[in-house]
Amino acid sequence: MKKILLVHGWGGSNFPHWQSWLAGELAKDYGQVSFIKLSNFDFPNLTLWKKELQEELTQFQPDIVICHSLANTLWFHLCNDLTLQIVKKLYLVAPPSFTSNLTELNTFFPLELPTQTYAEKAILIGSSNDPYMKVSELKELQKSLGIKLEVIEDAGHLNADSNYGEWPWILEEVKKDIANLS
Repeated sequence: MKKILLVHGWGGSNFPHWQSWLAGELAKDYGQVSFIKLSNFDFPNLTLWKKELQEELTQFQPDIVICHSLANTLWFHLCNDLTLQIVKKLYLVAPPSFTSNLTELNTFFPLELPTQTYAEKAILIGSSNDPYMKVSELKELQKSLGIKLEVIEDAGHLNADSNYGEWPWILEEVKKDIANLS
């Protein structure tokens, strides 16, 4: 069984968020799932989050990593630090703009585009009306990273506030990866 790590963003991904639902669904089939809870997720600190995620990656050694929102930014910072081990599959879901200026997130920005994702395969998933990243930025990010892009129409920030609690599509995608990744 492949090991799956879910990494939340700003504010966490507690129930009814799709990440908490997905963790439960994957665990039902005796999946090896880690759903890390990063410190002080309402007022995150980049240095602390990088340390916590790096420790989890070292201990758990996931095959699949699923990032939501600010977790994408965190992943990109680790990519830029050149400290990551390559994972088999990376899901980058609803990343915020690289030019975010939210006070609560000031330690995360500015951010340089990484030169690699540290994944054998990666997919970028966003929404046509995400308030934190315009579709044009999403498409530029996809082009720069050279990875697959999935744009979901009118899905907001792909979180519980936009009715993404149960999300069967992502569950099926991850299950396919579990079956197909060698």
